[in-house]
Amino acid sequence: MGIVLKQSFRNTIIIYGAFLIGGINTIVFYPRVLESEFYGMVTILLSASNLIMPFTAFGVQYTIVKYFSSYKTKEEKDKFLSSVMFLPLLIAVPLGFFWDNAHTWIMSKVTEENQIIESYTFSIYLIAIACAYFELFYSWTKVQLQTVFGNILKELWNRVVVMILLLAVLFDFITKSEFILYLSIAYVIRALVMMFYAFSIYFPKFHFKLPNNILELIKYSGYIILAGSAGAILLDIDKVMIPGKDTIEKAAYYSVAVFIGSFIEAPSRAMTQILQPLTSKSLNEFNTTEVENLYKKSSINLLLVGGLFFLLVNCGVSELFKLMPEKGYAGGEYVVLMISLAKLYTMFLGSNGAIINNSKFYRVVLPLAIGMSVSVYFLNKFFYFNLELGTNGLAIATLLTILVFNTIKLWFVHHKFAITPFTNKSWRLILIILILFYFFYFWNFTFPEIELLKFSITPIINIALKSIMITVLYVFLVLKLNISKEFDLLLKKYYR
Repeated sequence: MGIVLKQSFRNTIIIYGAFLIGGINTIVFYPRVLESEFYGMVTILLSASNLIMPFTAFGVQYTIVKYFSSYKTKEEKDKFLSSVMFLPLLIAVPLGFFWDNAHTWIMSKVTEENQIIESYTFSIYLIAIACAYFELFYSWTKVQLQTVFGNILKELWNRVVVMILLLAVLFDFITKSEFILYLSIAYVIRALVMMFYAFSIYFPKFHFKLPNNILELIKYSGYIILAGSAGAILLDIDKVMIPGKDTIEKAAYYSVAVFIGSFIEAPSRAMTQILQPLTSKSLNEFNTTEVENLYKKSSINLLLVGGLFFLLVNCGVSELFKLMPEKGYAGGEYVVLMISLAKLYTMFLGSNGAIINNSKFYRVVLPLAIGMSVSVYFLNKFFYFNLELGTNGLAIATLLTILVFNTIKLWFVHHKFAITPFTNKSWRLILIILILFYFFYFWNFTFPEIELLKFSITPIINIALKSIMITVLYVFLVLKLNISKEFDLLLKKYYR
């Protein structure tokens, strides 16, 4: 776990830095600069591109991680990389050729009052292709166990660009329409930078001869496409469905709540980037002991960090919404709670997904992914359109889908490998999280209204004091109960 913790720690810092910038964009700049209507449109465009990106990528980012370590010679590796690099074009080129039809279909799904989207749908295609190739070259560096620079591009690049562009709109250097154009171009530039970096890490001798197992590669990519799309569908299809019923502003309100709830997943995203290739390598070497070791350690450490941020986010979210400029953003506390619960449960399962995706049982990913996608779609229709529970209904659909299908994945890995991610320390940690949540979720400091430059800072004081108290108690209990040896060693290293 040495290299896992080292790069995961760096990646976690990068991701939380990115989330901080993203939080400033989401809570401060987006609502005030673009306002809810245009912000809602940007949310829908990015969500739609996230939905089609896995299909345009053709699953190649997963194929690289699974198969690269199985090739023994440089020539075999070069043939492999030369081939998979062009696989996304099998989807991207036909999709671009028929984009007019896609545009017509998209516009048929939105209400008359949301027709502002019509002029910008091509950005969906452009961003999806750029993201597909970014993920391809990011996986190229992952298998070389070099994830930090790619993580900077993945997490920081877009958020910094967004902040710069929002400031440009604020000071009238560009218009709101130009904001979308420049944002689309930024995604393309990011993919090119990632490509040049990947080539600097490992530059293959390009071959026109296909690898011997090319049919197996294409078959795997075809199976794994929906695995990559399931996560995007779970958190993005609801935003895309909103304009079919409500005004586009609702997408902005919901997006803010989902962003806040997703804040806790940063350690998972950081650790997964290095766990994927290591798990794949262990499986290719039939080293089940190391697979189980990675499984258990990733579970307890992700739950530990995720649990702390779950408490910080949910115990301060009601005060956070008081800082928002429009009343429409308030009332999203239950969305935040349900999304963060879904994220925490996923983190609790550690490297479960990496084990399934990179094992010989990867074919089960296809029915699971289809099941998740279909379930969340129909649950969204049921809770949002039929029962009219609003955005809370969308969050309920997401939570139920993740709870059910992640539990199936948990059972599947236990059934096939006879391993689980749980230890006795897992249940102690869950108890700590539940107790602190119970004491701090329903309670706030009662300060009089304090203003600074006509801006109320009382919610900020409340959030800061509660966060300090929760963090101190949480870390004390985790250390006292010896929850994680890796966490103890990490703290002692920096304490000294």
